[in-house]
Amino acid sequence: MIKDKLVTQQRMRTQTGRADDGLGPNSDIGARLRALYGAVQDEGVPDQLLDLLEKLDSAEQAQKAKTASRDGE
Repeated sequence: MIKDKLVTQQRMRTQTGRADDGLGPNSDIGARLRALYGAVQDEGVPDQLLDLLEKLDSAEQAQKAKTASRDGE
């Protein structure tokens, strides 16, 4: 029984082309998550989001200037 299990594990290792790291399906999940993260990193930032961030920065700077002028009075 144990020998059959070991043989099955060895076959699975050779079929996948990599050694068993002891994590089982977690290795596959990790590899897929890394691939997805890499793909997301390669995507550009949409122009609409950049415009929104610029508007927010401008509003924040205006608020700081307003607050600073009140404190200076």
